[in-house]
Amino acid sequence: MTAKVRFAPSPTGYLHLGNVRTALVNWLFAHKVGGEFWLRIDDTDAERSKAEYEDALREDLLWLGIEWNGTFKQSERFAEYEEAKQKLISSGRLYPCYETQEELDVQRKMQAGRGLPPIYNRASLKLSDEQKAKYESEGRKPHYRFLLEDKPIIWNDLIRGEVKFQATHMSDPVLVREDHVPLYTFASVVDDGQTDVTHIVRGEDHVSNTAVQVQIFEALGYKLPQFGHLALLKTKEGEMSKRVGGNDIRTLRENGIMPMAINSLLAHIGTSDAVEPFMELTKLVETFDFKKFGRAPANYDVVELEKLNEKLLHKLPFKEVNSLIQFADETFWESVKANLKNISEAKMWWDILHGEVLAADLSAEDRDFLHKTLAFLPLEPWNESTWDAWLYAIKPTTERKGKELFMPIRKALTGLDHGPEFKKLLPLLGYERTVKRLTA
Repeated sequence: MTAKVRFAPSPTGYLHLGNVRTALVNWLFAHKVGGEFWLRIDDTDAERSKAEYEDALREDLLWLGIEWNGTFKQSERFAEYEEAKQKLISSGRLYPCYETQEELDVQRKMQAGRGLPPIYNRASLKLSDEQKAKYESEGRKPHYRFLLEDKPIIWNDLIRGEVKFQATHMSDPVLVREDHVPLYTFASVVDDGQTDVTHIVRGEDHVSNTAVQVQIFEALGYKLPQFGHLALLKTKEGEMSKRVGGNDIRTLRENGIMPMAINSLLAHIGTSDAVEPFMELTKLVETFDFKKFGRAPANYDVVELEKLNEKLLHKLPFKEVNSLIQFADETFWESVKANLKNISEAKMWWDILHGEVLAADLSAEDRDFLHKTLAFLPLEPWNESTWDAWLYAIKPTTERKGKELFMPIRKALTGLDHGPEFKKLLPLLGYERTVKRLTA
């Protein structure tokens, strides 16, 4: 059977780097083995799910180059969940419970006071039909718990190796709420089982979910997929999440970070491979191997991403950025790219060269010097040798040298004391703008 993986985000916020790392790892694996990558929208939580977030996550994935073989939404599959629910009820593996949240809290406190683990005591299994009818006549609606079998749960994880849970130490999980909405633990298994997912790769925060889901897969008669659990990304502030701003793809894109800088970082962070810039996803596919992933949390630092972005920009040919800087041409890009930290700086330099430059903070002596340099300014056409020829002509007429010689000119022509090599900038400015700025 062809390998089939899925990425299943909930549209309750913008995708952050942790989400995308999971998507990318699944995508790389699928392409490494010639399999399929599916996008599933886990939107059973109608209150928190929003169409704008769903549109945004699709847009962000495509911007990164992560495309899918197929897609579907959980909100369109409630009939399938109901059918699976009835199957589990009929087999005695799903049972109704009537406790309120307050009653469950009291139960846990009593267990803790007696030194017992805070797991559900299965009191609802002992209810008679008369007791259930009484609860329902009072307006109580049941939620449904899955009856775990008292046996070890073991699987060979693609990243963590052998993982073992003892079911007797776990609480029977709620699979269906009082309002009949299936929870993630249940709906996810039905989706994965019915769509023949072969590998489930996700964050290690799902390890305990997997332990429960192994038995749900078995109870529904589905073939058990292989599981892999990635160590989570951490920042200096702690665990990464949708609630912490600045690490979402939308913000990084607005700040000028390129998609392949993000892909290059996320593909190798937390692995035995060095993090370095890759120009295309196909090259990252070649390096992919689950054996390279470590179990320790991977530390994300935005400074590392920004440095990676710089290295990538300095390598990118114009055809790779043409759609992002449609205001410019190849000559401009090749002239400035070596000094860019992010793609948004390209627009800044275009505006500096073609717009109005703020007056530089220059002394009267510097201004007098600038006026004198006009007499030695070569006529057009200009090329990269024009800058050196101009300075060579100026030098015999002044005692200035080094920065004292060229810095006033740079400041007058760009308004800044730093930037791309001036031998490349000067031809882009042209004779007319250069004269205008020197005499301003």
